[in-house]
Amino acid sequence: MDLSFLVVVVIITALVFDFTNGFHDTANAMATSIATGALRPKVAVGLSAVLNLVGAFISTEVAKTISSGLVDDTLVTVPIIFGGLVGAILWNLLTWYLGLPSSSSHALFGGLIGATWIAAGSGAVNFGTVVQKIIVPAVAAPVVAGVVALLGTYLAYKITARARKKSVNDGFRAGQIASASLVSLAHGTGDAQKTMGIITLVLITSGSLAQGSRPPLWVIFAAGLAIALGTYLGGWRIIRTMGKGLAEIESPQGFAAETSSTAVLLASSHLGFPLSTTQVCSGSILGAGLGKRLAEVRWTVAGRMALAWLFTLPAAAIVGALAGRVANSGNLGVALIAVLAVGAGGGLYVASRRKPVTSSNVNEYPSTRAASSATAAV
Repeated sequence: MDLSFLVVVVIITALVFDFTNGFHDTANAMATSIATGALRPKVAVGLSAVLNLVGAFISTEVAKTISSGLVDDTLVTVPIIFGGLVGAILWNLLTWYLGLPSSSSHALFGGLIGATWIAAGSGAVNFGTVVQKIIVPAVAAPVVAGVVALLGTYLAYKITARARKKSVNDGFRAGQIASASLVSLAHGTGDAQKTMGIITLVLITSGSLAQGSRPPLWVIFAAGLAIALGTYLGGWRIIRTMGKGLAEIESPQGFAAETSSTAVLLASSHLGFPLSTTQVCSGSILGAGLGKRLAEVRWTVAGRMALAWLFTLPAAAIVGALAGRVANSGNLGVALIAVLAVGAGGGLYVASRRKPVTSSNVNEYPSTRAASSATAAV
């Protein structure tokens, strides 16, 4: 098996995952700002893309957790990592097609854990680290972010209760430009590092870097650029769900949700916890929705999201395990998995074109359009 060929293939695959992470998670930073009209859709994704790239250079603590914490890098092979990435990419594309804001981070972790487990045994997975730095934060983070956003929303409306509504909305829309920008910066800091960690793990596994090494500068730049390009593409299907499908959000709620998300994400990146940006931001939006009296929260949508969160790790792990097993058989296995992955991804893209969601209709959630049609008919 030509190791240099595999290393190049896996690095490219990791950057493809990073690209899908960008358009899959654009909604985390910009959905509420687009929904409230604080930023025009194209401007929002452009701003988010630039700040994702900048954020990639802020910290590498999360990357180090992934490259030397989740799995035993002495037992992992390059084809195993390739299989894990394929599992993560396919789950990202499937949930994007369905408009479900699931966790790209957990898809990556699930794919890597599944591929490692099936090929190298359960002893190659550091389950203590998985529980401590993935499972526990995954449960706690959206709750903490939601409570902070709920309190922030309550205080925002309480403090501005006597002010003119137009002045309040205009003021908070201006504030949202800053708060959404901070979420984008935090997203780049956290999520770009996950791809940095994977590429660093590949380089360690292939002998190109010493064990325990931090990501080289070119890895940091490549990961930041890939996630920025994906962000600029705009994951409009998921932006619609988070901006209009989960709760009816006004500008004070959007500001509170974005500010609480930023605080949780930046703190976690500093501590080396690879949190799911999607779960944090979704928890913040729910909290902001509940923080306003008589606010509308669509619990059916929230339930679908929760199911997607629940299945992300095991689903990506199963696909990653199968892909890793086939890829581990040699170059032919790697080529076969690559062809199947491209075919599946292409099929999902073609299917999505039947009912496209773009920057022009991103704020037209189906129930909203139905309600408007009913009102017009009356």
